[in-house]
Amino acid sequence: MRQAHAVADVRSAEHALMATVPDGALMRRAAAGLAATCVRLLGRVYGSRVLVLSGTGDNGGDALYAGARLASRGARVTAVQVGSRVHAGGAGALAEAGGRLVAASDRTVPAAIADADLIIDGILGIGGRGGLREPAATLADRTRRASADGAIVVATDLPSGVDADTGAVAGAAIAADVTVTFGTVKPGLLIDPGASYAGTVELVDIGLGPHLRAAPAAIALQSADVGAMLPQPGAESNKYRRGVLGVLAGSEKYTGAAVLSVGGAIRAGAGMVRLASARHAVEVVRQHWPEAVLTVVDSGDPAAAVDSAGRVQAWAAGPGLGTGDEARALIGAVLATSLPVLVDADGLTVLAAHKDLLTRPAGAETLITPHAGELARLLNANPDDIEAHRVDYVRRAAAELGVTVLLKGSTTVVASPKDEPVLVNATGTPWLATAGSGDVLSGLAGALLAQGVRPARSAAAAAAFLHGLAGRLAARDAPIGAADIITALPEAIRLVSAAATAA
Repeated sequence: MRQAHAVADVRSAEHALMATVPDGALMRRAAAGLAATCVRLLGRVYGSRVLVLSGTGDNGGDALYAGARLASRGARVTAVQVGSRVHAGGAGALAEAGGRLVAASDRTVPAAIADADLIIDGILGIGGRGGLREPAATLADRTRRASADGAIVVATDLPSGVDADTGAVAGAAIAADVTVTFGTVKPGLLIDPGASYAGTVELVDIGLGPHLRAAPAAIALQSADVGAMLPQPGAESNKYRRGVLGVLAGSEKYTGAAVLSVGGAIRAGAGMVRLASARHAVEVVRQHWPEAVLTVVDSGDPAAAVDSAGRVQAWAAGPGLGTGDEARALIGAVLATSLPVLVDADGLTVLAAHKDLLTRPAGAETLITPHAGELARLLNANPDDIEAHRVDYVRRAAAELGVTVLLKGSTTVVASPKDEPVLVNATGTPWLATAGSGDVLSGLAGALLAQGVRPARSAAAAAAFLHGLAGRLAARDAPIGAADIITALPEAIRLVSAAATAA
C-alpha cells in the first residue's frame, strides 16, 4: 500500500531527522533524487536546456541544487527567481556549476520557458495554500504551453498550487508530468484534483521513515493489498459459506439496474445472489442471470419481500429502485436489520429525505456510495465544492451520517466514521463514465460485504480498485458499456490474487 502523511506530521518528522544529520543533508538528498529523475527523463543531459522555477523556500533550494547537478553534467540551466528572495546556497551552487539566475521579470524568461527541454517546478512547497499568485501564475501558464509543445515538467515534492493535505486546487497551479516527492507521499498527490496535476509520482527516500510517528492521513491500496483481502474458496466451501447477497434493485421502469447489480455481485464471487424487485425487473434478470434467486416485491407489503427473500449475509439496495413510499419501505426494512447494508443511487435520494433510517442496530455497518451530486443532497452542499474538496466532504459525511462513505469520481475516496486514514483509489478510467457503471459497483461491493470482507471501508476500497481495474481491462482505450465491466471482473480478480500470491 502507498501511505500518505499530513503536512504537520511531515514537518515533525523532518525536524526530528534534521537533529540527527549534518546541516543541509536533507536538501542534498532531495536534490540528488530529483536530479537523478531528471537525468533519466532527459536521456541525454549534455546540451539539454533546463529551466528551474525557484521560490523562496526549501523547495526552491532543492530545485536549484538539482539544477546545479544538471549544469555540472553539461546542461544549460536557467533558474527563474519567482519570489522576493532565493535560496542562497542553491543559487551559489548553480552559479558555480555554470548555470544562470534571472528575475521573473527578465525579458528572456518567456523564450527560456518555451525553449526548455525540461522544467523543474520549485515555486512552492508543502506549506503552500491557495492558487498561485503573480508572477507565478503567468509562469505556470507558460509552463503548461511549453509542456504541450514537448517540454517535460517535473515538480519538486508536489506541484505548486496544489494543497498537500487535500489535493484542492484553488487557482493557477503547475501541471507536472512527474512529481518527485520526498520522504513520504502527500495526500494531495493521490486525490483529485491535485492528483491530476501530479502526473507520475516518484518517492525519494531521504531517511524520513523512522521519524514518521503519526498514522498516515491517506492510503492507496495496491494490487497485492486487494488480492490479500479477497476470500478464497476452500475444499469445504459451498454457496452459503461463500456469501449470500440480497439485492434490492430495479423497478418496472428501470430493469437494467437490477441486471447490472446482480451481475456485478455474481462475477465478484458471491456464492448466491437473492434479488427482490418488481415483477418486470425479475423477469428480465431471469433471462440474464438464471443463477439468481428471485423474489417479486408485492406492492401491498413491500417490506415483507425482505423477509421472504431468504437468508443473506449483506444487502445492496437502491439502484433503479425508485424514490417513492415503496422504496422507502424497502430501504427502511433492510436498514432495520443487523446486517451490513450498502445503499446507492435511488436509495441515497430516499436517505436524503429520511436520514432517520440511518439509525441502525448497534454494530450494523452501513456503506453508501454516492457521486458528488448525491452527496450534495445528503449534506445540503454544493456539488462543485465537493469535487474541489473531496477529502473534506467525505470525512464530513462519514462523521455526520455515521456511515462509511465511498465518494465516486476520478479519484474514489473512502472514509469511515472512525478516526482512520481515508482510502483512495485511482485505478479507474474515464471510460467508466457510462450508464450503469455505478450499479455494477454496488453489486460488486455488496458481494464483498456478503463474503465477509470487513470493515466496510475495506470492502469499499477493494471494490473500487477492482471496478476500476475491470474498467481498464474492458476499455483498452475504447468505449465500453457497464456489462463489459462485469465481463472483465474475473480477470481483474485473477490479477490481484496473483499479485497477492507473489508478494
